[in-house]
Amino acid sequence: MVSKILIVDDSSTDRLIISGMLYDYDIVTACDGREAMQLIAKDPHIDLMILDLNMPIMNGFEVLNEIKRNPAYKEIRTIILTNSDEVDNEVKGLKLGAVDYIRKPLNIESLRIRIDIHLRLKDAQRKMEQDNERLDAMVAKKTRELVATRDITIHALVGLLEVRNVESSNHTIRTKKIMRVLCRHLQKKEAYRDILTDEYINELVTTTPLHDIGKVGIPDRILLKPDRLTDEEYTIMKKHVVYGVQALKDEIHDEKDIPSFIKTAIEIAGSHHEKFDGTGYPLGLSGESIPLPGRLMAIIDVYDALMSKRVYKPAYDSSRTIQYITEQSGKHFDPAIVQGFLEVKDEIIAISLEHIQEELLEEAY
Repeated sequence: MVSKILIVDDSSTDRLIISGMLYDYDIVTACDGREAMQLIAKDPHIDLMILDLNMPIMNGFEVLNEIKRNPAYKEIRTIILTNSDEVDNEVKGLKLGAVDYIRKPLNIESLRIRIDIHLRLKDAQRKMEQDNERLDAMVAKKTRELVATRDITIHALVGLLEVRNVESSNHTIRTKKIMRVLCRHLQKKEAYRDILTDEYINELVTTTPLHDIGKVGIPDRILLKPDRLTDEEYTIMKKHVVYGVQALKDEIHDEKDIPSFIKTAIEIAGSHHEKFDGTGYPLGLSGESIPLPGRLMAIIDVYDALMSKRVYKPAYDSSRTIQYITEQSGKHFDPAIVQGFLEVKDEIIAISLEHIQEELLEEAY
């Protein structure tokens, strides 16, 4: 496609000379800045403009300012024409966005060479942008595929727990919703603003269902026991944390290559039974040495367990559950997270009540 060049000069002689020299391009001309802007408004897809700075009606600087202000004109490259003693004007024009300058009286051969160079550069830039757009589209497609694969894998793993009647699908849905509500609230606080980015919150919510994935390795006689566990059985049950971490790390040969969401899932599975005072398991971590995903999951998991009916206990009501959460601040739970949890407790309780009602209806039918 032939490039389009706009020549803007109040000298009809200069316009004629330059037009003749550029016979193989698509040429349009204007005798002043105002006419130039009218032409550009009608056709903003001009490749290059040769612009005289000294014109009686809307000078070249005003034209450059107008082009700079309008994003639709950003593709126009401008070569300014100045007199030999106008060094300050050359600098000013370049600062306003011109890509080059040539002095009058015109050196036609030099002007032709510069025009050809800038048009080739623009063509190369256009091709690079097109290549980048294609690459971005490919990356976006691959990213969508990876996210879909990740989500399918997570759902499949969690499905193993649901098939064994370890957890209900409602537990998975509730804990994900609560994780999102809690993280979004904490994100507003200065202490978490830089940590809980939108991307990280999405990882936390997505990997929340994997917190108990290690329970697939626990024998049914313990996992499904309709009564409280003995000390020996509880010792075996606690191994689900280690099993979960091992399952998530199984195909990773170099820990430096662990994908971010897998790292988050490992932290959730491996540390959600740690306690803030150091009395939890499996490592007896305390305070902020417990990874943030584990500290978040600890309060969410305990809350949902208390609010839910189990084979060995009835469901707690919301008041009793919130009282327990409050009492365990600084003991089982991170006090800062407890504070955030209590600030959005009404929204969290609403999530629980919605799904409890659904479960009751399911049982009725």
